[in-house]
Amino acid sequence: MSQEKVDRYKKEKANRKKIMRREKLMSIVRKAVLTVAALALIGWLGYSAYDIYNSNKERVVAEVNYDAVTDYLNSLSE
Repeated sequence: MSQEKVDRYKKEKANRKKIMRREKLMSIVRKAVLTVAALALIGWLGYSAYDIYNSNKERVVAEVNYDAVTDYLNSLSE
């Protein structure tokens, strides 16, 4: 080995714990980001499916009789 390679190896060996800790932290961060993205995707798909299900349901229609209000307003304007 050349002296340059030996020096690089010694430097790497001296910082190995720091390098391993950084790689482990980056792995955890990467997994966390992917987990959050997957949960967001699953939540969005579930919400969309629920919304489509509810939009296909028949809605209850209520009729309101405004005759009394109309009669009252007409009596006020006379």
